[in-house]
Amino acid sequence: MVEDLSKRFGDHLAVDGVSFTLAPGTSLALVGESGSGKTTTARMVVGLERPSAGTVRLDGRDRATRHRGRAERLARAREIQMVFQDPYLSLDPRVTVGACVEEGLRLHTDLDAAARRERVAELLDQVGLGEREAAAPPRRLSGGQRQRVAIARALSVEPRVLVLDEAVAALDVSIQAQILALLATIRRDAGIGYLFVTHDLAVVRHIADEVLVLKSGRVVESGPTDRVLDAPRHPYTRLLLDSVPRRGWTPGSG
Repeated sequence: MVEDLSKRFGDHLAVDGVSFTLAPGTSLALVGESGSGKTTTARMVVGLERPSAGTVRLDGRDRATRHRGRAERLARAREIQMVFQDPYLSLDPRVTVGACVEEGLRLHTDLDAAARRERVAELLDQVGLGEREAAAPPRRLSGGQRQRVAIARALSVEPRVLVLDEAVAALDVSIQAQILALLATIRRDAGIGYLFVTHDLAVVRHIADEVLVLKSGRVVESGPTDRVLDAPRHPYTRLLLDSVPRRGWTPGSG
């Protein structure tokens, strides 16, 4: 899917030759500290950044190929959707949650108004929200509820791949667990591939089948999640694992 992807900003090489394959219904985590290149990689996969080199392919098609007309642009946009760390920034504060979700249906489907409303209700129910939340503006919802709305909106266009950029980083531990369980259920039921971007190895075991560890824009380790987390081979991976708080850990204990 992704081959030798690179991105240069002036003299800075932010991503350097990243390659990976994401099979349908699987989940891959891009892991690394801030500045490792993981978010830039994700943005290139979605199409928010143009690669300096390399390709992003879906079903053998290079997604960087120039689109021919509005219909093709919309079709490409449906294939890969993104959920950001702060869902409030991606939700229109002037309209209700239901209208936020319906926007994608209006743009990408031929459903009439009644069918769109029914589909919105189904999508919100899928992520554990109901009529009360649908009628509220985003500011009236908690952070976890807003993240559920962002997931529902991304799912509305039936994407092949869902890119989640630090999607649970701003949530407390109990809400993180709820969102991760929700994502696991959706992946199992819908067969969507997940590209999960995180600096937090504590959540990786719960969401990813495979892991790519990035340092300074390059892949330093990759493999099945259990192998990478239980028997890391690269010193940087071991450093990341050592930074994860463990049972009995207290600030200042090292």
